[in-house]
Amino acid sequence: MNNFVCDNLSVNAQGHLCFAGQDTAALAAQYGTPLYLMDEDRVRRNCRVYTEAFRRCFGEGAQVLYAGKANAFKQIYRIVQEENMGIDVVSSGEIYSAQQAGFNLANAYFHSNNKTDADIAFAMDCGVGYFVADNEEEVRAVEAEAAKRGILQKILLRLTPGIDPHTYAAVDTGRVDSKFGTAIETGQADELIAFTLQQKHIDLAGYHCHVGSQVFAEDVFERAVVVMLNYVAHIAKTQGYMARELDLGGGYGVRYVADDPELDIAQKIAEVAKVFHDTCAALNIPEPAIHMEPGRSIVADAGLTLYTVGTVKQIPGYKNYVSVDGGMTDNPRFALYGARYTCLAANRMNEDCDFECSVVGRCCESGDIIQENISLPKSIGRGDLLAVCTTGAYNYSMASNYNRIPRPPVVMLRGGESYVAVKRETLKDLVALDV
Repeated sequence: MNNFVCDNLSVNAQGHLCFAGQDTAALAAQYGTPLYLMDEDRVRRNCRVYTEAFRRCFGEGAQVLYAGKANAFKQIYRIVQEENMGIDVVSSGEIYSAQQAGFNLANAYFHSNNKTDADIAFAMDCGVGYFVADNEEEVRAVEAEAAKRGILQKILLRLTPGIDPHTYAAVDTGRVDSKFGTAIETGQADELIAFTLQQKHIDLAGYHCHVGSQVFAEDVFERAVVVMLNYVAHIAKTQGYMARELDLGGGYGVRYVADDPELDIAQKIAEVAKVFHDTCAALNIPEPAIHMEPGRSIVADAGLTLYTVGTVKQIPGYKNYVSVDGGMTDNPRFALYGARYTCLAANRMNEDCDFECSVVGRCCESGDIIQENISLPKSIGRGDLLAVCTTGAYNYSMASNYNRIPRPPVVMLRGGESYVAVKRETLKDLVALDV
C-alpha cells in the first residue's frame, strides 16, 4: 500500500501512477518527457484554502497574494485572478507576464531588494499598485519616478523583524543581517519610515516582513505578528504614523517526502489570527489589513515531473545510478541546497522497491542530481518512467538551458482533461536570440 505525500496521487489497475486522476504513462506518451504536469484543480483548491480562511479570520480587508516566483506563466496568473487573489511580483518579467495574461496590476505588489530605475519606470507605466520598498535608495528612486508622472505611489516598507524560522539558510529571510529589508533592531527602520513620510509622491500604506520559506515551526508567524504589531504601535507613538496594512510574507511548508509534517493551513491561519486580534487589542491599536504571500503552498503539490529512464549504472560495492532525460536544467533544487523529493517508478508502481540508487540527470556536471539514496524497483531500466513529486514550485521557474537543453512544457490537468499551458522549447528556440 502506497503512502503518498499528496492525495492527488493514486495507482490504477495497470500499476501506473496517476496524477490528478490521470495515467502518467498515457500523459508521457502523449506529450513526451521531460514533462511538467500541473493539477489545476489542486491549484484552485489551495488558493481557496487561503482566501476562505483569510476572509473568515481577518475580514474582507485582508488579501492573499500569490508569490509568482514559485511558478510564473500566463495561465497561473489567470487562475489566481479568477480565485480573487493579488500577486507578489519581483521583476519586470513577472510584471509583463501577468500583464499579458490580463491580470489587474492594481492588485500587484512589486518586491526585490534591488529594483533598477528601468524596473521602477516599467512597473509604474504598467500600473502596478504597490511597491514593496527595501531601503532608502529605493524610496528615493520611487519618489523621483512618481514625481515625473505627478502621481502618488503606494508603497510598503520591507522590514526585517529578526526572527529565525528554523528553515534552510538559503531561504531564511527574516534575520537582522538578511540581504532583504531594513532592520528594526538597529534603528534603521525608524529612520527609513521618517524619511519616507517626508516624500510628496509616496503614500506609505504600511509594512512588510518575510521570515523565510518552507516554514513548519509552530509559532513563526505568531512571533512575527507580535514583533510587527509592537513596532506599528511604536511608530504610531514616536512618529504619529499608523500603518494601514501589514504584510506577513509567505512560507508555509509543503510535504516533499513522507516524514515532512502535514499542515492544516486553515487552522494555522486561525492561530495567527487569534494572536493578531489579541495583540492589537492589548496594544490598543486599530487592526491593519493583513496580507500573506503564499507561493510554494499554492503550487508545489499541484506539480509532478515525469522523466524517461536512460542508463542504469551499477558499481558493485559502491553505488547505483538511474539516469533520466532531464536533471538540473529542469530541477536545480538538489544541486542548490540538497532539497528532498519523493521519486517513483511511474509505470512499475506495484513492484517492490528494493534497488537503492541515486537519480541523476543528463547534464555534464557531477552535481546534476535529482535525489540520492532512494529505493526503486530492481527491474527499472531504459524506457521506464520516473516521477518526481511536489515539483510545482521552483522547478519550471528556476529551469535553465545549461548544456543547451530545451526546457520541458507545462501541461495542465483539469477535470480529467489536459492542455498545454507552456510549449516545449525546441532546438530552434535555443538559437532564436543568437546573432
